[in-house]
Amino acid sequence: MDTLRTTENIDRDRRRFFGAAAMTAAAAQFGMLASANAQPAKPKLPAIKPGTHTSFGPLKQIDAGVLNIGYAEAGPAAGPPVILLHGWPYDIHSFVDVTPLLAAAGYRVIVPYLRGYGATRFLSSDTVRNAQPSAVASDTIAFMDALKIDKAILAGFDWGARTVNIVSALWPERTKATVSVSGYLIGSPEANKMPAPPKAEFDYWYQFYFATERGRLGYEKYRREFAKLIWQTASPKWQFDDATFDRSAAAFDNPDHVAISIHNYRWRLGLAEGEAKFDALEKRLAAFPVITVPTITMEGDANGAPHPEPSAYARKFSGKYSHRLIKGGIGHNLPQEAPRAFAEAVVDVNKA
Repeated sequence: MDTLRTTENIDRDRRRFFGAAAMTAAAAQFGMLASANAQPAKPKLPAIKPGTHTSFGPLKQIDAGVLNIGYAEAGPAAGPPVILLHGWPYDIHSFVDVTPLLAAAGYRVIVPYLRGYGATRFLSSDTVRNAQPSAVASDTIAFMDALKIDKAILAGFDWGARTVNIVSALWPERTKATVSVSGYLIGSPEANKMPAPPKAEFDYWYQFYFATERGRLGYEKYRREFAKLIWQTASPKWQFDDATFDRSAAAFDNPDHVAISIHNYRWRLGLAEGEAKFDALEKRLAAFPVITVPTITMEGDANGAPHPEPSAYARKFSGKYSHRLIKGGIGHNLPQEAPRAFAEAVVDVNKA
């Protein structure tokens, strides 16, 4: 959970940002696609009550880069591919209601577990348990290569949104369009050296906790209690039940989950090294590259997690762009709390 503080965010009160073009939404009926090049038909998706679906069915596994990735897949194999990426501390069930909506509209929907979650495993015990953002984003490219997907729509939130941003910024030729909850989340340890006001620092309490050995041991021992607290604070109006939480919490039993989580937050604060093979990518990301592919950014009106204001990142998107505020007490886990709105954003950005 959370947002890397970028120089854009730190200095935003002193900057002026350009407005962004708004995308228009169509209103006809969606139909099934006849081929990978066909566009979904055009009206709104059906209404769905969050929590309607509880399972993806049997998962698939594939070797991709340094990982054997566990993933769910639904929809026609010839449909436009959509890859949905979850965050911390969540899992693929954040998209359990989004997936059937998009599959019914003709998309090939693919939902992988990130490294350190669920059925995803490192192929070698010798591989560094590295969770720097460029490494996590590189997993997506390796995953697409393994599935022989040349270009896909990418959509996500939290760590997933950051990965969507990175892939679309560094590999725009692999990205047809993106949906990103909380906007532009690319950052760097150097930018993170800049102090924030006390209230903002307070919101990042878990990063400082994870910087200590006590924090690592605490997360190891209390990972489910920790995750539930994050869910409650990040989505204060989301009344999830125990069964909903438990389905996702099972993903945290992955043997590398703690190491991956701790490394990610320590790396952000400059307290853990990354891998040299990603240095060139991190150098490019530290320049906060503009994202050129069509994008819709989203925010829930009750997001309790740290997140930038839309005006702070609008000019980081130079392609067709619009921002949507989703009302109704929607928190940080937007796709699970408002699945129809998230699915509609995917369909609409595909038409850009």
